[in-house]
Amino acid sequence: MKNNIQGPTLFERAFGGGTPLKALLTAIVVGTILTIINHGDVIIHGEFPNMLKVMLTYCVPFFVTTWGAVLGKKYQWEKDCAQNFSNLEN
Repeated sequence: MKNNIQGPTLFERAFGGGTPLKALLTAIVVGTILTIINHGDVIIHGEFPNMLKVMLTYCVPFFVTTWGAVLGKKYQWEKDCAQNFSNLEN
């Protein structure tokens, strides 16, 4: 018999539990490091790098952090449900 209990939605996983703040802080740190690595020579010469590329450099770690949190919360919820179900059987 399949369990019909639904876990948190994707939206709840992505925007709950402080995930956006953690993702933002990660994006600032990692995005800045990657911008220096990828565009440092252009910046040192006093030119502006391609702003679309710079924005994407910050977006990627934001979305990777968010996606990792979503998957981690999904795994934890499923683990907790399995444990609770196991406790009910005993």
